Amino acid sequence: MRLGKIWISRTVVLSAVVIMAGGVSGFLLIAQQKSSTVEGYVLDSSCAFTKSLDKPISRECALSCATAGSQLVILGDDKVIYWPISDAMPATGQNARLLEFAGGRVQAKGKVYDRGGSKAIVIEGLQAAPAKK
Repeated sequence: MRLGKIWISRTVVLSAVVIMAGGVSGFLLIAQQKSSTVEGYVLDSSCAFTKSLDKPISRECALSCATAGSQLVILGDDKVIYWPISDAMPATGQNARLLEFAGGRVQAKGKVYDRGGSKAIVIEGLQAAPAKK
């Protein structure tokens, strides 16, 4: 009987070590996340998905949707939608930072995250980008 208990104890310890190693490697991956620059249009998330736009309809439209509660996103030149997120806890919305650029083009510098096919950016710097030709 004692052999069974020893085997169970070793299994539990080994499992704990594997879980901890995975957590540490995940933490190191986050800590090593490098800043990237995303360039694209700021528009509301609803239009980005439901209308399949390549650029916003107008500044007024993007502002109207944002002030009604729709989250602003960045539609990158690579056609990827980037969700602006906060890395603060509790997290805060990013619309206030993006409102002045609604309907226009931006260069957003920050850490880009990819999960399950979605991309998000923690914005470190934001400025107007030149008009696209």
